[in-house]
Amino acid sequence: MSENKREERKNAAPPPQEEQYSLNDDRRVKVLTPGAMVAKRFFRNRLAMVGLIMLIAMFLFSFVGGWFSPYDENQQFYTYQLQTKQYAGVVQNDDFRYTVADGQEFSTTVQAYFLLGYNKTDGTEDFSFDYKDVTYDAVCEGDAFYSVYSNGVLVAMASKDIISVESGSLSFNVKYQALLAYFAGETTFEADGATYTMDEDGNIGQDGAILGYISRFVVTATESSDTLSRLFKEELQACIENDESEFVFTGSDGETYSYEVEYEPYTNSWTVNQETETYVYDAYASPSMAHWLGTDRNGMDMLTRLMYGGRVSLVIGFIVVLIAGVLGILLGGLSGYFGGWVDNLIMRIVDVFYCIPSTPLMIILGAAMDAMNVDPQIRMLFLMLLLGFLSWPSIARLVRGQILSLREQEFMMATEACGIRTSRRIFRHLIPNVMPQLIVSCTMMLGSTIITEATLSFLGLGVKFPFASWGNIINDVNSTYVMTNYWFIWIPAGVCLLITVLGFNFVGDGLRDAFDPKMKR
Repeated sequence: MSENKREERKNAAPPPQEEQYSLNDDRRVKVLTPGAMVAKRFFRNRLAMVGLIMLIAMFLFSFVGGWFSPYDENQQFYTYQLQTKQYAGVVQNDDFRYTVADGQEFSTTVQAYFLLGYNKTDGTEDFSFDYKDVTYDAVCEGDAFYSVYSNGVLVAMASKDIISVESGSLSFNVKYQALLAYFAGETTFEADGATYTMDEDGNIGQDGAILGYISRFVVTATESSDTLSRLFKEELQACIENDESEFVFTGSDGETYSYEVEYEPYTNSWTVNQETETYVYDAYASPSMAHWLGTDRNGMDMLTRLMYGGRVSLVIGFIVVLIAGVLGILLGGLSGYFGGWVDNLIMRIVDVFYCIPSTPLMIILGAAMDAMNVDPQIRMLFLMLLLGFLSWPSIARLVRGQILSLREQEFMMATEACGIRTSRRIFRHLIPNVMPQLIVSCTMMLGSTIITEATLSFLGLGVKFPFASWGNIINDVNSTYVMTNYWFIWIPAGVCLLITVLGFNFVGDGLRDAFDPKMKR
């Protein structure tokens, strides 16, 4: 057996041997392109991957979420709410009201002289006063009711009681005779050839119809479309005289209404409030199945506004960085390549832009656009242009510094020896070598730009209604009450800002480490 096994082993085929590579064979090393090496280092950075996931989530939320939302950006929702509104106002008249007889004059100056004479009496005496060689006689006809004569002719009457007309109009003579009958306690009086009735409540009637009434209380409806009946005014006056804070009144339609009466001591008046069911914006509605994050002060769905607000904030950020990048690369490239007076000129322009007080300038521009009622869409365009023009100097300096060190290297000497034109040397050979630093700088700038836009919108100087941005959404928190009671208005927008800015910063740090492998965190 052992000999047979030995023979089999001898006759067996030798095992295959692996191919051996020489030390200078390229197949020994897995070659990666520079871009692949950067990508590999970037994707190995856990913090950068967290930032990338955060940004992808926010982009999907802002740009894709709006497609799935059942509501439009500016769709408003309404609801019925019981609201207390001012229904009427009541004033107790404590001043004299003057009614001038037909064809006579009783100017404000004469009225002032009348008050001077009245204040010298106890309020129940007759008195006289002179004005411009004319003597006026005031005859007391009742409590704070005077007839004023001049040369024996009745020129006016002064009374603290007011005649309110219910229907039609009443002449001076009817009003005068009505007050005389009221203070004399008479039940009828004659005026203008007609007979009128007068009851103890001061109601002036004729042929069974109430034409007006006498009272020191003036009741006025808040809305001109509301008509206050005589019965309502009487019950309201009784409520005030009894010092009651509320009363119930049954209208002509058979409905019973409840009113609250509030006294204003500074104006000696009363406010009549009524609780009515009003169709209003469904403002600050709590989160529900219909509105997952509730509604804002305009009755709009908060979740939908957050989605569209993210679009505006992100688009503004990218456009601002694009404007700043184009200007910075162009001017920085020219400055770094040509040097000399070109470098001096562009760098002095950069210094001037650094000296511009950006925040006061944006505040002034925002106030000017408010005064001119600039369209919100044009306002956003101005905002992007302003932020872009104020942000390019930092990129220009970065590009200039990199090009100053690159233009002296051998590959640039080779481009000059080959006769390649200047524009191609700058934008085809120099700028691509600056791109890694530019990408990192622009990524970091995106976060700060979004914060700047949010700050301006929060201050009311940026994006305006009806457009939404995360900044002007937080602007709804304009009082401590809203901040403490309606957390769903400002916290979600703040969280979106935090996630987005952190995401850009994490990605920027990851790109910086990936482009510069010598940098250790």
